[in-house]
Amino acid sequence: MTITRTDSSHTDFQNLVKLLDADLAIRNGDEHSFYDQFNKIDNIKNCIVIYVDEKLAACGAFKKFSEDTVEIKRMYTHPDFRKRGLATAIVQELESWAKESGYVKAVLESSLEQNEALSVYEKSGYCKIPNYGKYIGVDKSVCYEKML
Repeated sequence: MTITRTDSSHTDFQNLVKLLDADLAIRNGDEHSFYDQFNKIDNIKNCIVIYVDEKLAACGAFKKFSEDTVEIKRMYTHPDFRKRGLATAIVQELESWAKESGYVKAVLESSLEQNEALSVYEKSGYCKIPNYGKYIGVDKSVCYEKML
């Protein structure tokens, strides 16, 4: 496994995000357009891409949320590489990078339809919190936080 730190201009990151968006369109159904507006990848400075045997396998990113907090975004593992611990590796790498950058906390939002993702976050030490910001009052959203 090779982890590459990059930004959202990276072609492989963009290609995985297209697959992520197609998957989310199916999972989120009628609510997809609501979520999609918050998931644009223009100018994300902190993205990672994971390769397994030089094949594109997974990605993730974080954005500055507040002065001391990042928001984890755009996590995806290609179906051919699932059940190999890559999602956990993404979370760990993003947390490490955020800590190196001076952040002390991470937050994230996921939809209730993403059972696999919720399991990864909870196993990684994230705790449920009240929905924040644009997700307040959204029944299909669940938010988490973790001190880094």
